[in-house]
Amino acid sequence: MGANLKEVRERISSVNSTQQITKAMKMVSAAKLRRAQEAIQQMRPYARKLNEMMANILSNLDGDASSAYGESREIKRVLVVIVTSSRGLCGAFNANIIKEANALIAQKYPEQAKAGQVRIIPVGKKGYDAYRKVHPPHVIDKNYVSLFDDLSFDNVSKLSSYMIRAFLDGDYDAIEVVYGRFKNAAQQFPVATQWLPVEKIEAEGGSGSSEMRADYIFEPQKEALLEKLIPSILQTTFQSYLLDNHASEHGARMTAMDKATDNANELMKELRITYNKARQEAITKEISEIVGGAAALES
Repeated sequence: MGANLKEVRERISSVNSTQQITKAMKMVSAAKLRRAQEAIQQMRPYARKLNEMMANILSNLDGDASSAYGESREIKRVLVVIVTSSRGLCGAFNANIIKEANALIAQKYPEQAKAGQVRIIPVGKKGYDAYRKVHPPHVIDKNYVSLFDDLSFDNVSKLSSYMIRAFLDGDYDAIEVVYGRFKNAAQQFPVATQWLPVEKIEAEGGSGSSEMRADYIFEPQKEALLEKLIPSILQTTFQSYLLDNHASEHGARMTAMDKATDNANELMKELRITYNKARQEAITKEISEIVGGAAALES
């Protein structure tokens, strides 16, 4: 019984220590989430409007040279950017993103995958760890795994600029990004979006209709402006994906640590009941032995 009491005490101590860690991690994630949430809430409307404007312009260029960004080619080579976190303890957040990426490749690019023409760029260590175990090294570009160390525009644009050049040079015919989209602290969901070519806006009233034509006045010349404007919009859009994922990670971790803390509370209650029962049994046994010994002496 003494050994049992000692074991329960050790478990109580262990759960209590774990609970202190989960509480601390929840508080840290909550603080980081506030900053990350502010960043994506400020970025998202701006990025969305720029993206809409870009899609509208590229949908109505009538064969302009700059429409290469929206050019639909025969898809032979595909690049998939998979954005996860670099740290764990955030529930099923990373697993859901990886599952979404696998589904995208299996459903949209099965022939390219079979031919070995799908290349993966993981952003975040968890995605890299998951794919390096099942794919040969030449399939995975590990140069951008630690991109989350610095989410400034200049640092993120290193990857987005590389992808733009690779698409225009014909190295890839389609570029997809899979990331975690932030809704609120308790809800994040994986999203797969086509980054290049830019998906065109379908005109209302069917093909050939001009109801959706962009009414923009270009100054300076359209070609010179679009040469600078389109890459900048694409880079801003890509950075918004990473900021979304960053906020989602901290929201998922805060929720996971909150649930872990609650579970630790429940486990502590059960362990204390078990400990009290074992202690009462030990006391009862000692009393019985004393009474039995006294009775034996009297007889």
